[in-house]
Amino acid sequence: MSRFTPDNEALAREIIARYPLPRSALIPLCHLAQEQDGYLTEDAMEHIGELIGIEPAEVLGTASFYEMLKREPVGKYVINVCTSISCYLNGGDELLEHAEDRLGIKEGGTTPDGLFSLDSYECIAACTEAPCLQVNYRYFHKITRDELDTLIDDLRAGRRDDIPPHGVLHEIRQHIDPGRAAGVVRPDEGGQPVWLRDSPALQDQQSSS
Repeated sequence: MSRFTPDNEALAREIIARYPLPRSALIPLCHLAQEQDGYLTEDAMEHIGELIGIEPAEVLGTASFYEMLKREPVGKYVINVCTSISCYLNGGDELLEHAEDRLGIKEGGTTPDGLFSLDSYECIAACTEAPCLQVNYRYFHKITRDELDTLIDDLRAGRRDDIPPHGVLHEIRQHIDPGRAAGVVRPDEGGQPVWLRDSPALQDQQSSS
């Protein structure tokens, strides 16, 4: 159980500064905490609440809504096998059963070495590519049992540098120079947006009233 490291706290404050209201940074900070620890710890949720001025329960209320935010430890590689209708009709359930046999765990479980977690998934929006699955939210389309076996072997042997550990969503961390940031103002302080204030349609409406 951990709070943000000093480097990640500095990054969290940089992220917060991009938003008109600190609480708007809630989901990016949850992802940052998950990248740090592999899942979203209770201490991290408390720290996030402190940074953006809300209660830990509010952080939990948001985090518990999203499947991608894990609140318990998971494996380094989270395998989600789609079992929705298109994948089901094309062998998704059989693929899930094969993954269970291959990994020696049931759906919802994690291997004893902490390397793999396995879950079914309700539609990953690749219905034309069934059956499909994700590993740490990277897609694999029309995958066969043999291809799944090869994928698991490659992950176990460290041969898939294109799939980072669970929690890492980006390849390049975004940094915005404060001098180049867009005008960050609170919704109740900014007045009309420039695009609306200078709108010809609005000017016509004002001149006719």
